[in-house]
Amino acid sequence: MSSVHDFTAKTIHGQDANLADYAGQALLVVNVASECGLTPQYADLAVLHRQYAAQGFAVLGFPCNQFGGQEPNSEEQILDFCQTRYDVSFPLFGKIEVNGPNRHPLYAYLAGERAAFPGDISWNFEKFLIDKDGQPLARFAPRTTPNDPAVVAALEKALS
Repeated sequence: MSSVHDFTAKTIHGQDANLADYAGQALLVVNVASECGLTPQYADLAVLHRQYAAQGFAVLGFPCNQFGGQEPNSEEQILDFCQTRYDVSFPLFGKIEVNGPNRHPLYAYLAGERAAFPGDISWNFEKFLIDKDGQPLARFAPRTTPNDPAVVAALEKALS
């Protein structure tokens, strides 16, 4: 696999999605959780998605229950929570594992030994900025908010 566009993932509705459908867009790939101290980042992710969508940007949210059991909900519950609580309109996917032997292949590409930014995901809301060609450009720690100047500057550069 040579780019994010080579992968598929189940949507939050259980359908197969080809990430190649996002070719030509900058992406922010984020592992998310509904019962985390960082969960309010959903609001900033939703704003970022709306603010830059017309310029060719999308946030992709991947729920994960590997960190403190902070995403115990079903996909239906996750979707309802995100839409009603945080007005999320960006694509959400089915729950995945981002570390360990059952790590989703996308996250093996993003964080595995041969990745541009290797190392296990440390917690919920770790972010990967992906360029329009599907190549990882940056990795941001969970506590780095989506509206942090470093994230916004890297995103705007990816869009230019």
